Amino acid sequence: MNNSDNIYSLAVSGVQKLVPYTPGKPIAELERELGLTQIIKLASNENPLGPGGKALAAIQASLADLALYPDGNGFDLKFALSEKYALDMSQVTLGNGSNEILELVARAFLTPGLEVIFSQYAFAVYPLVTQAVGATAVVAPALNYGHDLDAMLERVNDKTRLIFIANPNNPTGTLLAHDRLQAFLQALPDTCVCVLDEAYCEFVGNKAAGDSIAWLKDHPNLLITRTFSKAYGLAGLRIGYGLSSPQLADILNRVRQPFNNNLLALAAAAAALTDIEHLQNTLACNSQGMQLITEGFKNLGLEWVVSAGNFVLVDLKMPALPIYEALLRKGVIVRPVGVYDLPNHLRITIGTPTENRLFLQALTEVMSS
Repeated sequence: MNNSDNIYSLAVSGVQKLVPYTPGKPIAELERELGLTQIIKLASNENPLGPGGKALAAIQASLADLALYPDGNGFDLKFALSEKYALDMSQVTLGNGSNEILELVARAFLTPGLEVIFSQYAFAVYPLVTQAVGATAVVAPALNYGHDLDAMLERVNDKTRLIFIANPNNPTGTLLAHDRLQAFLQALPDTCVCVLDEAYCEFVGNKAAGDSIAWLKDHPNLLITRTFSKAYGLAGLRIGYGLSSPQLADILNRVRQPFNNNLLALAAAAAALTDIEHLQNTLACNSQGMQLITEGFKNLGLEWVVSAGNFVLVDLKMPALPIYEALLRKGVIVRPVGVYDLPNHLRITIGTPTENRLFLQALTEVMSS
């Protein structure tokens, strides 16, 4: 007798027990479920301004080439990134979003029996890529919703092969001081690869975001990952990158799939790097929106975690899921974070001024009822 459940037993053990990542609810899904036509989505840390004019122009100019394979080496984008960060092109790895870089480093360096360290309340993809390859996750308790670097360092042993650190951290928005992070890197053994996930670095400011690049020359075991999905507004094109020593990048490129970046993404990302005005507008919108939303939390008597990203984590002091569902019925999509063991919290992406006001109005109505 054919038993379809038997197929699960054929998968590798780590995959058998894996629970897939659940993204923020799409607008179209809520439209189908509730028949709503006016919906705002503040769930996935996307740029509310969308892509900039230069990226859109680059996409338009590339449409005639869609029948062709993209440049498998991504020369133009790698060159642009190497110029921006004063690195050699051999130090750049391109990914289908920075998420793919996280997966590549896990595939390249982990096997069953090896360990990965990350923090409590850290990005959900870290345990996913760890479990998928059969490695062991070692979770260090959080400190004030952020990374406790001392606790992480205490857990390093001869089985530790990877450490994931998000800075700013998602979903909490906390930011590590650079001197403490640098001291942590200096204390790590060279048998351990440290992945510094800087998906939200542009929101921190140029100086704070740029310091980590200088560490690459002294730390061949450091991998910095960044993305065009957040500040550059290209989430739908799925493009990110890793910066590292040439040797580490060479290892990642050995497991990277050919043509992992599509033609439009490569063109748009290279153009986006030159669109300084759009980035400045994005940062201004985020700063003003963060102030408006946190002031709204204060007026509602709610506490929140000070955030260095384009989102903010709010503590409702009660189970968050009913509040989340009530907001959905009002056409407002935010992000519950119970999967991060934060059942009383919601993560709110900073939107446009109109979206932020609509969210606060809906939250006020839901909380009062």
